[in-house]
Amino acid sequence: MKNFTAVSDIENLQEIIKKALYIKENPHSETEKGKGKTIGLVFLNSSLRTRLSSQIAAQNLGLNILTLNAAQEAWNLEFADGAVMNGDTVEHIKDAIEVLNQYCDIIAVRCFAGMKSKEDDVNESILSQFQQHAKVPVISLESATRHPLQSLADCITISENWKEERKPKVVLTWAPHIKPIAQAVANSFTEWMQEMDVDFVITNPEGYDLDSNFTKQTKIIHNQDEALKDADFVYVKNWSSFDEYAAMPEVKENWMLTAEKLAQTNNGKVMHCLPVRRNVELSDEVMDGENSIIYQQAKNRIFSAQAVFSEILDEINQSK
Repeated sequence: MKNFTAVSDIENLQEIIKKALYIKENPHSETEKGKGKTIGLVFLNSSLRTRLSSQIAAQNLGLNILTLNAAQEAWNLEFADGAVMNGDTVEHIKDAIEVLNQYCDIIAVRCFAGMKSKEDDVNESILSQFQQHAKVPVISLESATRHPLQSLADCITISENWKEERKPKVVLTWAPHIKPIAQAVANSFTEWMQEMDVDFVITNPEGYDLDSNFTKQTKIIHNQDEALKDADFVYVKNWSSFDEYAAMPEVKENWMLTAEKLAQTNNGKVMHCLPVRRNVELSDEVMDGENSIIYQQAKNRIFSAQAVFSEILDEINQSK
């Protein structure tokens, strides 16, 4: 694993899930692996779980950690090629990345969708520059279109909670929100579920279909009640329209996940990446109920990050 930005960077998904579960039981088994090496955690956007879980994972591996809140603490960055920088921007992103190359053995970056230009977001206008200019491995801590460390944690969580021989039914359900939200988590979860041995279904209102480059042949049902029937896992997440980019078409039905709706499932376990808007996306009774494995997901963010960092350190060590 030379970089980690999507499920396609994983050679064997089941093996890395197995590794993460081993790490969960033995978090300090590789405390010397990162000795003398530095990871730069670059945040262009807000973070709680990603920041803390990445720091804990790096500490568990003995890595030195540089954390940069680039949007608040760094110079105003310019991202456009050929820009005449006679305005508010002070440092070009490729110069900043070149400096990070001098300081870091691994660069991990969080850069949300701008939600203004569909083309820029689809083409990963920021992450792509890190991939282009970095001379060290690049890890995505969430980008415009994907959130791979979250998705790996989701796969770990499903694996922990499923012991039957049949395939579990996993439903990704759209939920209401008060503002436009990017499709990154939903896109990413979809890609990773396509690599898992599960019966995967997406349910969302008309007008909220995800990018077909991510959904591919996945079944999409516009009736939430129909989709939830017999579900073993229900992943709750909001996203804005992809076709009418960043818009929020009117939805007349109630899509918030409630205990009444959850009763249609096969005692389904409830998942959410957090942060969650309680009593908008899902009800308190669901969030705090016995079917919720949301905090377990959050804890598994440590072990998804640690497994990935460990694999990349192996690659670095082997190349020297």
